[in-house]
Amino acid sequence: MPAYAIEPTQIAPQVSGMSAATMSTSPITAMSTLRPGESRRTSLASTPSVSSSSDMRTSKAATLTDPHRCHDGTVTDDAAPLPTLDDLLATARVVALPLVTRFRGIDVREAMLFEGPEGWTEFSPFAEYGDQEASAWLAAAIDFGWTAPPLALRDRIPVNATVPAVDPDSVGAVLARFPGCRTAKVKVAGGDEPLSADVARVRAVRHALGPEGRIRVDANGGWNVDEAEHAIHALAPFDLEYVEQPCASLAELAEIGVRVKYMGIPIAADESVRRAEDPLAVAEADAADLLVIKAQPLGGIRRALRIIEAAGLPVVVSSALDTSVGLAMGAWLAASVPSLDYDCGLGTASLLAADVTRDPLLPVDGAIEVRRVLPDPALLQRYDAGAERTDWWFERLGRAHAVLSDAAAAAAAG
Repeated sequence: MPAYAIEPTQIAPQVSGMSAATMSTSPITAMSTLRPGESRRTSLASTPSVSSSSDMRTSKAATLTDPHRCHDGTVTDDAAPLPTLDDLLATARVVALPLVTRFRGIDVREAMLFEGPEGWTEFSPFAEYGDQEASAWLAAAIDFGWTAPPLALRDRIPVNATVPAVDPDSVGAVLARFPGCRTAKVKVAGGDEPLSADVARVRAVRHALGPEGRIRVDANGGWNVDEAEHAIHALAPFDLEYVEQPCASLAELAEIGVRVKYMGIPIAADESVRRAEDPLAVAEADAADLLVIKAQPLGGIRRALRIIEAAGLPVVVSSALDTSVGLAMGAWLAASVPSLDYDCGLGTASLLAADVTRDPLLPVDGAIEVRRVLPDPALLQRYDAGAERTDWWFERLGRAHAVLSDAAAAAAAG
């Protein structure tokens, strides 16, 4: 059962009353930037600690350990035991990072970072998500911080540019932040903007990329079926690679796929995977041609890989507007997927006006590296979210941890 399908529980008592001021003195032990095949122990041998306030193809012989219960309730041979809440809070820091351009209705992205035995990791469900949904994001953070990642099959991940709902005159400046990217995802169906604004934006992107560039559009479920059909017809002359989540519901997604099938434009599912009680339902219903897969919302790299294998559809690995620490998780997921047929949506550090590291995962020649990321203590301090927001995140962490604890207890008892 997915963690976000579990009934929420009350906040764990040990987090209530714990203030930002109390936690801001937690030490940060720096972990060196690791790349595929590099041992953390070897790297740390030559890297001093820093204090601040703040494969699916992996050989069983190489990875077999005692079975553990996974944080989403399933049993695997590679899931770390659930850390205590105190373990998570010991190095937790909350940041508020400004965006270059308003995106998803926000101007600032908040995130919680903490360090596990394998390195730094991120917990950053959007503020409006409930505790059940947020618990999957926490499971992902724990998976990445407490368990060695799968074997990386590649060390660089081709990525797309992401174009928010900007006016056509701003498209060039946005694309310039994604050097070497020959694919662009363009946001459409935003707010009260007319379809003509979406058409103008996509036209500007096509002009900038030229005929060889690839364009995908993302409606975030903002159209009904009739609106989606009309919009896809209007945007089709710009040679779309695919349309992502044109409609919100599974039934609508299946219907629009039937209506536009003759046009040869694939339909991708995002929210119908990452926010669904059953992330495989869209594949089983034959409602999409490909899936957008995000590590954090799906409970981590291993669970996402199991979903990819079970779905049997092409995938695009994407991010949820993460910091570079969270993007590292997504990059390692993309590196572990046997077949990667599309550029990935993992270049979104370019949408941030600030990051938590001096070496962010920004696109270079159209790709990002597969490596862990080391937060910089001074940047964590500079972009600290403040006492009130940090307390809010600490309490949220406690509630999400309680959901995972209850799930583990129920699975053990059952």
